Amino acid sequence: MGKPIVALMYDFDKTLSPKNMQDYGFMDGLGMSSDEFWSECTRLTKKNDMDSILSYMYLMLEKGKSKMLTKRENFNALGKSVKLFPGVKSWFSRVNDYCGQQGLSCEHYIISSGLKEIIEGTEIADEFKEIYAASFLYGANGLAEWPAMAVNFTSKTQFLYRVNKGVLDVTDQHSLNNYVPDEDRRVPFTNMIYFGDGDTDVPCMKLTRVNGGHSIAVYQEDYKEASKLIREDRVDFAFPADYRKGHRLEKTVFTIIDEIAALEKLRAESARQQI
Repeated sequence: MGKPIVALMYDFDKTLSPKNMQDYGFMDGLGMSSDEFWSECTRLTKKNDMDSILSYMYLMLEKGKSKMLTKRENFNALGKSVKLFPGVKSWFSRVNDYCGQQGLSCEHYIISSGLKEIIEGTEIADEFKEIYAASFLYGANGLAEWPAMAVNFTSKTQFLYRVNKGVLDVTDQHSLNNYVPDEDRRVPFTNMIYFGDGDTDVPCMKLTRVNGGHSIAVYQEDYKEASKLIREDRVDFAFPADYRKGHRLEKTVFTIIDEIAALEKLRAESARQQI
């Protein structure tokens, strides 16, 4: 039997990166400001009773196609310009090492409403076992033509269950919906830590927490929204988005890993006594 797995799951925009990923270069290509693009997205959403994720994907297609901005390689290239919060680059190796010291295996996942193709171009893309995010279908000319996957704040929760059951293939709905006893699931919810920044992460934060895992809100300057999530029992902790060594976020995550390691030892002892 392999080592018990700890799964760390992250939103991307404003959780690992300070801004929406489209703000790093795509808006410049359109000749629009970020405020102009997202305001138009809001108007489109309200006018057509649309899902907001489909709205931004539609606008990216409509406004970017004529400028040839919507090829997969162009989106990947945009990922190289995405900025990250302090400490993010070295975060994954530090957490992996600490998990290993505690006899645990560590996996990292993205669960984002942002664009998968941009995330795949970032310098941290290889750190993730899976990147679950919105994505496009591409035509013979290489241009994006239609949403292949749209991930909104409620559909994000399916990916927690995919990690929980080990059904990582997004096209496999049958296995995802099959009954699996809790003790046979690949990653117990108690071994999950979810990182997010706000309202769009609330369903995942709450689902993780009520099933025995931990949820952490990160914030940039305004603690008000994060503290609200704590008061409403949506998250366990809220910290500045600072992933550097020795800072509060890292210390708390390491303490959670200690707790998971202790729980796994108790599970193992209980299993031995039932033989």
